[in-house]
Amino acid sequence: MTQSSVLLVEDDKDLLEALTMTLQNASFEVDAVESSTMALQMLRTKHYHIVLSDIQLDKMSGIDLLKFIKKQDYQTSVVLMTAYGKIDDAVFAIKNGAIDYITKPFVANELITKLNKISQYHHHPQNNLICHDEVMKKLFEVAAQVAKTDASVLISGESGTGKEILARFIHDNSLRKNEPFIAINCAAIPDNMLEAMLFGYEKGAFTGAHQSTPGKLEQGNGGTILLDEISEMPLALQAKILRVIQEKEVERLGGNKIIKLDARFISTTNRALAKEVELGHFRKDLYFRLNVFPMYIAALRDRKADIIPLSNYFIKKYASQPDMMLSEQAIEKLLNYAWHGNIRELQNVMQRSVILAKNNLIEPDIILFEVSHTQPAVHAFADDTLENKMVDKENALILQVLKECDGHREQSAHKLGISTRTLRYKISRMKKMGIQV
Repeated sequence: MTQSSVLLVEDDKDLLEALTMTLQNASFEVDAVESSTMALQMLRTKHYHIVLSDIQLDKMSGIDLLKFIKKQDYQTSVVLMTAYGKIDDAVFAIKNGAIDYITKPFVANELITKLNKISQYHHHPQNNLICHDEVMKKLFEVAAQVAKTDASVLISGESGTGKEILARFIHDNSLRKNEPFIAINCAAIPDNMLEAMLFGYEKGAFTGAHQSTPGKLEQGNGGTILLDEISEMPLALQAKILRVIQEKEVERLGGNKIIKLDARFISTTNRALAKEVELGHFRKDLYFRLNVFPMYIAALRDRKADIIPLSNYFIKKYASQPDMMLSEQAIEKLLNYAWHGNIRELQNVMQRSVILAKNNLIEPDIILFEVSHTQPAVHAFADDTLENKMVDKENALILQVLKECDGHREQSAHKLGISTRTLRYKISRMKKMGIQV
């Protein structure tokens, strides 16, 4: 197991030294400081699994330190030390987000036992997720159970909600975790290429097939295969995938060798797949094969507890300064926004905000949202050129036709007079602009 890091905060120098030696002897990596001010400086430059702090400190109390840690959403567990007779302080700390407390005087083994339990929790794979919303926590708890089986999983939810992250979590917590995880985006690959990519091909199978090539299904043998945006797969190919799942075997294009396939299938969709079945756009038999265990990821606007933790994650990802943070007004602005583009839109917004931030503080005036998600977005940094106006008109027409065709891509492409591949490209461009499609 990876060595756990502890930030120790204690203003009694003798006790600080004794606790440091105790923790180091128990194989913890320890940084020791004498004040909350020094602790804040350390937290801005390094991630700690655990913060162990005395409640009674000179200028800023351990409770105040706890509140700051929770406000900035540093991904760390806080344990507070309090004197006997001050249990009320400890209870208050637990209510404000401390994971545990210990009363002085205590024996070394008591402290080490507590920290070891917390350390085990931190090294559990689920703890690496940014997941604070209660509904999402329950979803990942269920996912951890489902992961131990080989049941096919169908994950639904709006674009940008994190469906592939959930799929990877299931794989990482399964018995197949040391085998390949192969993700195939059915919406991004042209129809005439998707079959060859999935099944592979033998040399000479078609023009340009200069050498034998294994397909994604074959590459995923023994592991997990993610069929991302499965609703965009052509009907003819759906029948072939159904046979692969039923017979547990695959055959390359132009070949006659049967390859046995042992893989777990996870699929994602941003559509109501049952409705697609009713409309005749998706095979009913394949739907039931894939939908053994359905899971739904809520939109970001419906899980507000995740908004600020995710924002802070993206700030740390894009900022060159380790202490960049959100102001109170910025936090309020982020929480009050609808996030129709979900996490993908939040990522874009925070990347722009990091670029525009001054003095390491993100204020609300530099948090720039797209003006509309029902009409093409107006970009804050784009000139009002003829080219931009033409793109806006084109986007509006595509949205209108998609609505008229109930979202069916092939029908929409035919009505627009373009190929399905071209339509997919334009839809992908729109999504990058923050337009919900």
